[in-house]
Amino acid sequence: MSSPKLQGRLESLRLRRRLVLVLRAVVFSLDAVLAVPSIATTLDLTEETLALPRLSGAAQLRSCFPPTLCGLVHSLVTSRSGFTACILTNNWVDDSTQRGSLAQLRLHFDFLIELCHVGMAKPEPQSYKLVLDTLQASPSEVVFLDDIKANLKPVCDLGIATILVQDTSAALRELEKVTSMQLLNTAIPLPTPCKLSDMSHGYVPIKPGVRLHFVELGTGPVVCLCHGFPESWFSWRYQIPALAQAGFRVLAVDMKGYGESSSPHEIEEYSLEVLCKEMITFLDKLGISQAVFIGHDWGGMLVWYLALCYPERVRAVASLNTPFRPMNPEVTLMETIKANPLFDYQLYFQKPGVAEAELEKNLTRTFKCLFRRGDESLIALNKVSEMGGILVQFPDEPSLSTMITEEEIQFYVEQFKKSGFRGPLNWYRNMDRNWCWGCKSVGRKILIPALMLTAEKDFVLLPEMSKHMEDWIPHLKRGHIKDCGHWTQMDRPTELNQILIEWLETDARDPPMVS
Repeated sequence: MSSPKLQGRLESLRLRRRLVLVLRAVVFSLDAVLAVPSIATTLDLTEETLALPRLSGAAQLRSCFPPTLCGLVHSLVTSRSGFTACILTNNWVDDSTQRGSLAQLRLHFDFLIELCHVGMAKPEPQSYKLVLDTLQASPSEVVFLDDIKANLKPVCDLGIATILVQDTSAALRELEKVTSMQLLNTAIPLPTPCKLSDMSHGYVPIKPGVRLHFVELGTGPVVCLCHGFPESWFSWRYQIPALAQAGFRVLAVDMKGYGESSSPHEIEEYSLEVLCKEMITFLDKLGISQAVFIGHDWGGMLVWYLALCYPERVRAVASLNTPFRPMNPEVTLMETIKANPLFDYQLYFQKPGVAEAELEKNLTRTFKCLFRRGDESLIALNKVSEMGGILVQFPDEPSLSTMITEEEIQFYVEQFKKSGFRGPLNWYRNMDRNWCWGCKSVGRKILIPALMLTAEKDFVLLPEMSKHMEDWIPHLKRGHIKDCGHWTQMDRPTELNQILIEWLETDARDPPMVS
């Protein structure tokens, strides 16, 4: 005859097996999810264990919590096995958009039950029966997490599995056991990219022979997205829906020389002075008095100079990877580039026709070579001129990066069949013009709200290049994304969206300002 202890273990195993088979709902006490074991521990888990970035100097508690345990557990559980996730609280929760889009628990959970509205409170047994009724679930189909032991006793009495939350990681490990799912050390799920069929396209005539194409989504304060080399409005595919859902009117532009925008032949058409003036004309033609400008790579350089030279038209400015440094009247921009081995590829780009021939030879290969994560890249940019090409180190049929799909690669291929590489490369061929024009603004400061976001594994636009930017941008805020390469928007879109939305909510939600 088996001992009582062995019988207890067998019963526990039978219960766990039954839970694994039928469990379909997870209920979290609000406190257990958001404030246990402590604020500091939760923030440490956010930044270190889950590698979710926080906006330096501006992180607010309401925006840190949901993306940690709430968003992580909900997205993993519901996306993989159809679980229902529920929050139970005694209190009324201010879940309005005015609290910031990341504070909206209803975006992360299927149900938010506020017991104060029905005259109940934990640990009254009827409050847990209300949960079962709301979920339309039996006790055997639910697991309940709370940080207060007294709240769990009536739950156990109903036959509901319970987890006492004293440590976040330990609670997740226990939840893993009863759901048979991996919740720790799991990749953060990607945000939903925009659907091409949902995009509204616009074309703005800038001057004779030049138009700018853009896509638009959402309503609210205008956010203008400016991509870099060699990209497309499509590079913002993960940001467009997220920013629109957060309450902004998003305009993602095909920059001059790209996609369906005009691509004039003349090199001088791509100087920073001309490009900035044309972006102001772009706003004028659309009847927009001010916009937030967010740029990446060359788009980052453009938006910095828009903020410097046209502050009355820029509500706020953010740059991904590209730092701001004023021109040095004593040293030309070309001399600066020649002195930095990392920028050797820009010297290779100078002679018209050379880089075009290499990059246009096989567009699929070109984009598979270029669009790679920081730890996947094989390009030695400091030896491009010496080797006679930027892609010579790659095989004829390179592998596909884990951050992009074959279908997405083909979108870029089709875009560059239209435009070619002449226009995009011409952005690099105005060093002397850009230096002369930039020297006229030496001494000015950027005084509008600004964000500099660095990427740990961008081996060209190194994070340390952004040092001392506060000397020229006194109100600068910063963000940093670990394990992120040069192509920030598609390499780490979830982390990027979190930083951008928090910054926009705090710095660019108000009506247009007078500079």
